[in-house]
Amino acid sequence: MKKKYYRLALALLLLSGSAAYSQEDTVQHIVPGRVNSAAAMKQPYVILISADGFRYDYAEKYQAANLLGFARQGVQAASMQPSFPSVTFPNHYTIVTGLYPSHHGLVNNTFYDPEKQSNYSMGNKAKVRDGSWYGGTPLWVLAEQQQMISASMFWVGSEAAVQGVRPTYYYNYTEKINTDRRIAVVKEWLSLPEEKRPHLITFYLSDADHAGHKYGPDAPETGEAVRTVDAIVQQLTAAVRETGLPVNFIFVSDHGMTSVDREHPISMPAAIDTAKFLIPSSGTMVELHAKNAADIQPLYETLKQQENHYKVYLKTNMPAYLHYSSTDDKLNRIGDILLVPDWPYVFSERKPGIGHHGFDATVVKDMQATFIAWGPAFKAHLKIPAFENIHVYPLVARMLGLKVTTPVDGRLEVLQPVLK
Repeated sequence: MKKKYYRLALALLLLSGSAAYSQEDTVQHIVPGRVNSAAAMKQPYVILISADGFRYDYAEKYQAANLLGFARQGVQAASMQPSFPSVTFPNHYTIVTGLYPSHHGLVNNTFYDPEKQSNYSMGNKAKVRDGSWYGGTPLWVLAEQQQMISASMFWVGSEAAVQGVRPTYYYNYTEKINTDRRIAVVKEWLSLPEEKRPHLITFYLSDADHAGHKYGPDAPETGEAVRTVDAIVQQLTAAVRETGLPVNFIFVSDHGMTSVDREHPISMPAAIDTAKFLIPSSGTMVELHAKNAADIQPLYETLKQQENHYKVYLKTNMPAYLHYSSTDDKLNRIGDILLVPDWPYVFSERKPGIGHHGFDATVVKDMQATFIAWGPAFKAHLKIPAFENIHVYPLVARMLGLKVTTPVDGRLEVLQPVLK
């Protein structure tokens, strides 16, 4: 009888905890006491939309009619090049800081920080919401520091107090808030009194990435996910249009998607002694952190002789164009030894999934991302060549009349020609 009681009590406790978490997970967070300055109220509005995993060619490949229409009305890049590695957290944070991953500190979705003696992982909510992991000055922090209200319907870093600052309005990431509600919230934000109204809004969609991983980039299910994203963007723009405000839209993605060789995964080399090396991540790159620096060179030389469908690098000899070497590693988070697979191979101890990203985007074109922009600030009917995603940051700052106050890797002159 007692056992039954304890089981029931435990079940109720877990249920109540789950309900509390669910409720907390969907609540809007508002930082009180902030207002737009008189100068900020005169600026236009920017909604920065990210569709995770929306490959550079998806709009044409799957006939995303609305996005193709917006591209014709405004600006479309041949592609946007993600930073290395071409994975979600580093690149979302690069877009909003104008810094390469090695410079802002999110060097992978999961990585090790020797100084903290701790791993960061995108699945660890406590780490995700800890501002000490994040370098750079995200766009919403830049805006708030210059007395311009910002809002986030999800973005990497927006849940953390970076430099002690969060967006005025934000949600912790959850997929429990349906699309209709997300769009309604954006309209509510833009319907606020002028002094409380956000001029920068970030908006995130995961559909294309989920489908690409599960079914591969060429599957009908992925095409359906692309068209779902297309319909959401149309619904969002229609809702925003009703406010009558001069809103500009920038539609981007963090990376592309490619199919990999599922029949010949690369096993972790037996020469790696896990008693001597930490391995925070694998897949499209393996990073090894040595517990003793004396072990680095011997293992590197051994692995170099065994290269097969992958290349081995020391942090000190990574190709300079990747901006992922010891000279770039501002927070000392890149591994001492890196194993980088040759496309279409990945590291895995079991049969890998169909769709992957993370490869060098200058070598594997499937890694390239999307950039489409439209609205009153943008030129019409303009096609531009491919560019690196670091350049989005100074563009948005210029559009909002914000002064870039810290050094960034992006350059305004790259994208300034897209503005009227």
